[in-house]
Amino acid sequence: MTLTGMIATFGGVGYLRPAPGTWGSVAALPVAWALHVLGGFWLLLAATFVVFALGWWATIVETRETPDADPSEIVIDEVVGMWIALWPVSLGAMMQGVDVTALWPGWVTAFLAFRAFDIWKPGPVGLADRMHTPLGVMLDDVVAGFLATLVVAVAAVVSHGMMGA
Repeated sequence: MTLTGMIATFGGVGYLRPAPGTWGSVAALPVAWALHVLGGFWLLLAATFVVFALGWWATIVETRETPDADPSEIVIDEVVGMWIALWPVSLGAMMQGVDVTALWPGWVTAFLAFRAFDIWKPGPVGLADRMHTPLGVMLDDVVAGFLATLVVAVAAVVSHGMMGA
């Protein structure tokens, strides 16, 4: 497998069936945890931007000679989107000085919200998906990740702010 193939499929995870996008999202979780443990929110944030750039490049290369603009085995976009969805969890853990796994409800909420937006493709997610370009492949999951981030943040406010948990 080529370097761009390894990046685009997140080390081959994109070849898992069924639902390679869900597998990519699941595979993103332990890597996000490791990034947080190694460098907190700031490392997760930086890694997200680096992996977005690498993913965009790999997607350009991997789709160059194919009629399919968004092959299902390309899951690096799900990794980036999932990491974005986890930003409030990582930031909250860092700011509160707690183990990031202690915020497990945020992990669950981020995963479910991201997958829902990625599958449903509402509004701007669908708009990016319909670009049918390597950038569109990446952006639909970026937008889904940001929408999931909003869900996670609102859920945290409701849980911790309004309910006092």
